[in-house]
Amino acid sequence: MSDEPQQRSQGWASREPGAGPRPDPDPAAGPQPGPRPGPETGPGAGPGGPGTKQKPKAKQTAKPKRKPRPKRTGLRRLVPTWRMLLGTVLGTALFLAGLFALGYFLVKIPSANAAAVKQSNVFLYADGSQLARDGDVNRENVALEHIAKNAQHATLAAEDRDFYSESAIDPKAMIRAGWNTVTGKGRQSGSTITQQYVKNYYLGQEQTVTRKVKEFFISIKLDREKSKDEILEGYLNTSYYGRNAYGIQAAAQAYYGVNARDLTVGQGAYLAALLNAPSEYDVIAHPENRAGALARWNYVLDGMVKQKWLTRAARARVSFPKPRQAKGTAGLSGQRGYLVQAVTAYLTSNRILDEDTLTRGGYRITTTLQKPKQDAFVKAVNDQMMDQLDRKNRKADTYVRAGGVAIDPASGKVLAMYGGIDYTRQYVNNATRRDYQVGSTFKPFVFASAVQNGSLTQDGRAITPNTVYDGTDQRPVQGWNGSGSSSGYAPENEDGKSYGDISVRTATDRSVNSVYAQMAVDVGPANVERTAVALGLPADTPDLTASPSIALGPATASVLDMAEAYATLANHGRHGAYTLVEKITKDGSENVPLPAPDSAPTDRQAVSREAADTTTDMLQGVVDGGTGQAAQNAGRPAAGKTGTAEEDTAAWFAGYTPDLATVVAVMGQDPDTGAHKSLYGALGRARINGGGYPAQIWAQFTQDALEGTEVSDFDLQLQPGAEEPEEPADDTGTPDPTGSQDSGGGQNSGGANGGGTNGGQDVYGTQGGANGSRPAPTHGRTPDRGRSQGPDRGRSQGPAHGGTGGTGTSGGTSGTHTGGPHTDARTDTHTGGATTGGGTTGTAPRDSGAGSAAVRSPSP
Repeated sequence: MSDEPQQRSQGWASREPGAGPRPDPDPAAGPQPGPRPGPETGPGAGPGGPGTKQKPKAKQTAKPKRKPRPKRTGLRRLVPTWRMLLGTVLGTALFLAGLFALGYFLVKIPSANAAAVKQSNVFLYADGSQLARDGDVNRENVALEHIAKNAQHATLAAEDRDFYSESAIDPKAMIRAGWNTVTGKGRQSGSTITQQYVKNYYLGQEQTVTRKVKEFFISIKLDREKSKDEILEGYLNTSYYGRNAYGIQAAAQAYYGVNARDLTVGQGAYLAALLNAPSEYDVIAHPENRAGALARWNYVLDGMVKQKWLTRAARARVSFPKPRQAKGTAGLSGQRGYLVQAVTAYLTSNRILDEDTLTRGGYRITTTLQKPKQDAFVKAVNDQMMDQLDRKNRKADTYVRAGGVAIDPASGKVLAMYGGIDYTRQYVNNATRRDYQVGSTFKPFVFASAVQNGSLTQDGRAITPNTVYDGTDQRPVQGWNGSGSSSGYAPENEDGKSYGDISVRTATDRSVNSVYAQMAVDVGPANVERTAVALGLPADTPDLTASPSIALGPATASVLDMAEAYATLANHGRHGAYTLVEKITKDGSENVPLPAPDSAPTDRQAVSREAADTTTDMLQGVVDGGTGQAAQNAGRPAAGKTGTAEEDTAAWFAGYTPDLATVVAVMGQDPDTGAHKSLYGALGRARINGGGYPAQIWAQFTQDALEGTEVSDFDLQLQPGAEEPEEPADDTGTPDPTGSQDSGGGQNSGGANGGGTNGGQDVYGTQGGANGSRPAPTHGRTPDRGRSQGPDRGRSQGPAHGGTGGTGTSGGTSGTHTGGPHTDARTDTHTGGATTGGGTTGTAPRDSGAGSAAVRSPSP
């Protein structure tokens, strides 16, 4: 082995770290190319070799290492990267595509659902006995060519304008409907006509995710297997239009008495509008909803113009086609149909069950209605009024209608309801309709609001039952700066009667319009409106507006609404929304949840106890000596108020005992046209007033309904200053010349306790009148309404005023009160009596003429 290679090897400089030694050349490969010899190279030259001049070698740099990616800190850690987003989107898309494919292949188009053969709903009284059974299906299928083209177009304009050009589902509409529902804009449907048909014919009405998923896939399949015409035909034959009418042919007959092929543009548009709210938009059954129905009808017609199915000129010629009067089914005759209608409305309005679901049937519904009380209501109406009608000889008698509701004040349960003479003859429920003015039955809400708000008169006096107002007829109200018809408002008293200075208590007894219009201004009409709503009137009650006229009762609340409000007063100002249903089961086993009464937002103290109880105290005076004396025949302590609508189209009595709140209304309506009619001449009377037939019906029903229960008195806590002062004797000795009145239709041109003429109708229970009426019964109570009177009211008050009662006059005919302590500190005006030994002798009408009070303040 030669030394040269070893020397060369020893002379190499080491390479860069990590590079390692260069490999030796392969001898078999022959000479290797290399650098040419030069002055700096040669044999033996090498790094460190002797005599070698080395050129400095360029420094070789290694590739820079990639810097490690900085860790994401802070909020950046929460922001996904684009890779994560892309992966998520692709993964979700694949997952949804898989779900769609799976659903499409798994969900089959089923046979027609059982709802196509509708079941019955069974309605029960509170004791479990059967009230009614519905389920008679009114349906007649017709081919699409037998349905008027304009009716088809109206339906499309109302429900799905792109039906023929778009797919079976509309994702945008579904998302929009879901958003509106979640954000509180109301539950809305995002369904196309195809989806609605699938729901009607193949599935059901339940609001579940499972049903919506099935509806989605079946709609897509159906759209591929059936033509658009076939789907539209099925939809028109399965949709519910109200009045128990399924399908457009049955609806055309129910509302207009024509076949579907003969529907006009206006009629077809109205039927299409009904699909949105079948019962609510029935302008005959619910005339108070006419504005909403007309708005929907116009929406349909405008849609037809927009889609070029109707010209603007033709649109302008279309007038609203009023539906015919409805008729109930034979199975719901008598009161049954009204009660079923009211219960159904309660369930749907409170969103316990929707209308479509309920009409499919299968429910067993136990109501709060008590059969004995229900029977007693029917008997009272028949005994006191219906049996006296002579429809053959008196045309006005054909107009007479009646409605009534009784509520337990403590629980809010509706115990009885009178809807009309017969559901098959008079379809509209008179207990729930909202199209007749409530008249002076609204006045107590004005006073309750005054106490609730601590209101003052224009000259700064607190408003109490003893506050004196000017009762002059057509006296302009003071302090009202509002605009419109109530600016410079000067209401007329009944029969144009002026009362001069009069206390609020007496103005309530005699229903003096000028006093209460001024009081409404003093309280503030907006405050009055809020109080009425708090007591139980719906906020959207027609004609419930914040102006001085609100006090006279132009609002058209229903009998049920008014019963709820008066029940709140009877319950010391605590309001609990009424209820008509105790229990619901589905298919005999499944319980349908009901809202807990004490958890409802409406269960609250609507007005203070002092406000409610002071109002009650005043309303007792209406029964004891005012316009509602006929209510004394109930034989119970009672409070109430009469009322008459404008032109005497309705007369009301709203009253309560501590145990039962009941409202009765008598209404006038043309049986053929449905128009409101005055009750002049009905039942042979010149006028029908709240103190007449309504109060008589109230008294008989209340007496029968509470038979066997203990008689209890009101337990009242009055506002300061509400105690009745002992008023001075009237030195003139003149009997009371004034009559009692309701708003818009008073009664009795004679004295408040009888005497004089009474406009053709005697008020039962008036004292000593010229019409042969008898002294009002006390039912075992002293004339102080069964309470000791004094500063604390409702509790034992001070010493009794001794003395023996003398004989006085009562409305022109003598009546007597003899012996015993007389503790009524409220005995007002005395004729021929004297005060002896702290006692009051003699009896007479309350507050004669202009009225007198122990303390007088300047009138506003």
